[in-house]
Amino acid sequence: MTPPPEILIRQARPDDAAACRAILQDTFQSTWQPELTAEAARAFESEDRPAAYVGERGLLFLVAEVGGEVVGFVDWDGDFVNALHVRSSHARTGVGGRLMDRAEAGIAEAGFAAARLETDTFNLGAQAFYAARGYLEAGRYPDEEWNSGLTTLLLVKPLG
Repeated sequence: MTPPPEILIRQARPDDAAACRAILQDTFQSTWQPELTAEAARAFESEDRPAAYVGERGLLFLVAEVGGEVVGFVDWDGDFVNALHVRSSHARTGVGGRLMDRAEAGIAEAGFAAARLETDTFNLGAQAFYAARGYLEAGRYPDEEWNSGLTTLLLVKPLG
């Protein structure tokens, strides 16, 4: 049996920007687009949200590299995980878990007692992933970021 490929976690570099934008586009198409209204999907495309997000925060990301290819990233600020994205071709390979291990360790090292993040009620895969890591629902509210009519879940995990 072939061992799984090594996952390297490292700080993002400027030359990772295109790969991070492509990962956001991939996860948008595979996860979000089918759930959004046509209007919300058009807004995502016309505003080029991946480019704006990577331009603003991309150098703060930790990226996961497999075989020399950036296949995922995590971004957090304080105790809040802003984003965890893994290219759909690398889903369920341990990349997301490794990235979250590093994010949670960074949050704990910064002195926070818990990590917080959001996902949406339709995203059952993400909910299962986070539940397996010990995250519990702490709130529900309308998803105002996408103006989609979707419901956002706030999830919290005690650390340490």
